[in-house]
Amino acid sequence: MSDADTMTKTGKHDWSRFDALTEEEAHTAALRDPDALPLTDERLARMRPVSRAKTLRRALGLTQEEFASRYQIPVGTLRDWEQGRVEPDQTARAYLRAIAGDPEAVRRALHSDGRSPG
Repeated sequence: MSDADTMTKTGKHDWSRFDALTEEEAHTAALRDPDALPLTDERLARMRPVSRAKTLRRALGLTQEEFASRYQIPVGTLRDWEQGRVEPDQTARAYLRAIAGDPEAVRRALHSDGRSPG
């Protein structure tokens, strides 16, 4: 069966072939896929987690510059957080949680002095 045969017209994968596999067959097929091999201890040790600041910024669909400007965070500080050079302190983590909880409310609060939002 070709890849085209497994795709629906909407571009989503047709899972019916996978659903028909037994647990053992699915496991064997997964182990044969070079892109889906289990992580070795060595590869796992080299991996770095994605920072919460980066995850939040991406979820909001903002560039580093846009996020930094909108939430009045120095762009260099944001870059340091995202690249793992520096961890946000307790106050910064609380601020990031507030942004994650209601980004528009934080934006409005920061720009309530009548300035145009960044």
